[in-house]
Amino acid sequence: MRSIWAVAMNTIKQAMRMKIAIVFMILLFVLLPVLGMTTTGDETLKGRLQTFVSYGLSLTSLLLCLLTIIVSIYSVTSDIDQKQIYTVVTKPIRRFQLMLGKLLGVLLLDVVLLALFSTIIFVIAIYTPKFVDPPESEIIEANNEFFTARAALSVPPVDVTDMVKARYEQLKQSDRLPSGYTYEQTIDELTKQAQLSKRAADVGGWLVWEFHNVKPLSDSMFIRFKYEILPNPPDSQVYGRWMAGDWQFVKYGQRPQTPIYDQLHKNAARTFHEIEFPAEVLPEDGHLAIAFQNVPYNSSTVIFPPDGLEVLYKADSFGGNFLRAVLLILFRLIFLACLGLFAASFLSFPVAILLCLWIFSTASISGFVNDSFSLLSHNVGVFYTYTIQWIVGLLPEFDKYNPTTFIIPARLVNWSFLAKCALFMVCIKAFLALIIGLIVFRYREIARITV
Repeated sequence: MRSIWAVAMNTIKQAMRMKIAIVFMILLFVLLPVLGMTTTGDETLKGRLQTFVSYGLSLTSLLLCLLTIIVSIYSVTSDIDQKQIYTVVTKPIRRFQLMLGKLLGVLLLDVVLLALFSTIIFVIAIYTPKFVDPPESEIIEANNEFFTARAALSVPPVDVTDMVKARYEQLKQSDRLPSGYTYEQTIDELTKQAQLSKRAADVGGWLVWEFHNVKPLSDSMFIRFKYEILPNPPDSQVYGRWMAGDWQFVKYGQRPQTPIYDQLHKNAARTFHEIEFPAEVLPEDGHLAIAFQNVPYNSSTVIFPPDGLEVLYKADSFGGNFLRAVLLILFRLIFLACLGLFAASFLSFPVAILLCLWIFSTASISGFVNDSFSLLSHNVGVFYTYTIQWIVGLLPEFDKYNPTTFIIPARLVNWSFLAKCALFMVCIKAFLALIIGLIVFRYREIARITV
């Protein structure tokens, strides 16, 4: 262990002598405060905070990822190129201890820098309201929609299997099945139509959603929604009556156990909105009902998309959520450090850098790549399945575990999600890269024997 620690300290000293490391640190020291003073977003306090934290975390993550790749590769390849490794391997230290020491050094450097710069972002975000002196309404909005960690309850897909089967038999008996469609294609189309009907409200119609085990930690809850309208009115505005409370009253009209939220709102279509309602409407059993009525003021059908409605409630503090979001960046750095050592175990510095940058770029859009190929034709999809898919599957999904997608809309990063990220990105993929790198470096020829 003493040998590994000595190599780690030497790796940190080596990294601090690198000009690029100094440049990256100076950039973050300068740019983060500048971003805090100059970003305005949509001119509101919440918009300013969201823009700053988004840019700050993204910039910190990007520069530290690049620094991790460069330092982990350079610490190995430079020792070989400059023949300094000859004086190391002749001492009582094994090659795996050398690699583990370099990994420990890179990770210690990452932890210190990530803690430093994330603290700067956190402090600037916390004290921004005191410097910009916003109105009271914007402070309340920022506290409810940014300085918090909200859990989201989504509407599960409605089971329309029986409805689809009945409709298919009806069309079959009346000889009105669409021509040129297979059975699977017909069922798929009927399923989409049935699910759409469950998300649509005609003029005067109601839609009711139920949520279980709701346990808010604050006095307020939120309905986040977006809808389409057909036909489109001239101003694209829709009146909607929203109710929230005891599901027995909302759904069946029974005497409520708690107060009922019942308000008329007017909102624009095709954009997300949030309605705040008091948490006191929630029954003791946590069984909440949300209802929407397409009131007769309208002359259009209101359609909610599949992701068009969520119930949000405070589940943790901003500080705890921010810490977990920073841990997502740390997991990314651990993977890149192991990847850099793996590449450096058998490649030269330029080639190893190119390989790691390609993997880093691909992992950053792996979710988009998977979704894109799933929309291709059957023949191309088969080719992708047996060639590219398994390669992309080996990469971590950086875009899926992006901390800004949680911090900016004040979404909760729960511990189960964090554990899942640690399992796949660190315990499996990073560990696999490290083990392969140790094996390759163990049998690599460091110097040719001449006689």
